[in-house]
Amino acid sequence: MKIFQRYIIVNYIKNLLIIFISLELFYVGVDLLSNFKDLPDSANIQLLYVVFKILDAINYTLPLSSVFAMIVTKFTMIKSNELVSMYSVGIRKNSVIAPLFLVASIFMSIFAALHFTSFTYANEYSQNLLRYSTISNSSSNLFLKDKDQYIYFKTLDPIKKNAQGIKIFEVKDNDLEKIISADNGYFFNNRWILKNVQVLYKPKALGIGDTGLKEILHDRYEALENFRPKIMDNIFKSEYTLSTLDAFDAYIFFNAQDINTKRIRAIIYTQMFLPFFAPLLIIILFHFLPISSRFFNLTFLSFIFTLIALFTWGILFLLSKLSYGGVILPEIALILPLFILALISFRVYFKSS
Repeated sequence: MKIFQRYIIVNYIKNLLIIFISLELFYVGVDLLSNFKDLPDSANIQLLYVVFKILDAINYTLPLSSVFAMIVTKFTMIKSNELVSMYSVGIRKNSVIAPLFLVASIFMSIFAALHFTSFTYANEYSQNLLRYSTISNSSSNLFLKDKDQYIYFKTLDPIKKNAQGIKIFEVKDNDLEKIISADNGYFFNNRWILKNVQVLYKPKALGIGDTGLKEILHDRYEALENFRPKIMDNIFKSEYTLSTLDAFDAYIFFNAQDINTKRIRAIIYTQMFLPFFAPLLIIILFHFLPISSRFFNLTFLSFIFTLIALFTWGILFLLSKLSYGGVILPEIALILPLFILALISFRVYFKSS
């Protein structure tokens, strides 16, 4: 890497961090003012709430900060005539764009990778703290179907991964075969471990002299492989999202049941691909920004390009919400706009080479 590219990267990261921290503080500050009356009395819970809101804010602040940082970096270089100096010694425009695009792509890759973890549930945790003064919130009376099994949970805690009052009805050829009842259970190693289990076997045909119901008791019983608690909980709580890992599992689960997977696909596309609008937009905006302040009002231009960045993000955010609700196919709402944005950015990049 050349010296001028290192210089650009250092300045870009410095601007990115300043803007990112400023937006984070603004987002969390406004949220705290809005929910001040509803905050729990405990200082520890309040601190946890702030931490989760900071993590939740990253979903909005990091992509925008990466674009804003590019705008600030370039305008700083224009004002100091550094950009003109670079071009005058034969440095190509693409050589200046490349480090900005690379750093932004690395940050967006890390951001997308975070969605494979519990980072995704920061908003849910913060709302649970606000409403119930606890991270975990149990769901009640869940009735679900998995292949030939009908499952009932009296209560389910998706964070602690345990449940109470479990009943599993196994059906084959529209005929009930057995009923599994358990006082409680927990999810471990991709399967549910049930405790204090009663298994009732029903014979296929009942006649005079036939054996009746057969009961077997178990202290421990394994069932429901890959039936993840978070997937079950989010079936009933559509206000929250899933981590990318849980979303893949949910897609496999719902697809096997021939259930609509639009929302699941929208979650996967939003978390894996949508953040990369930022580096693509950086290439486009950089190309149209001037190289000198002689004929342009830089303050006005910076305002215009900031609005363009916000408008682009706003449109993509709106499309993601519409695809979550099933109004628009996620492939049309998310993949198509990103594909068009990629085509424009590549055309601009190779045109400048």
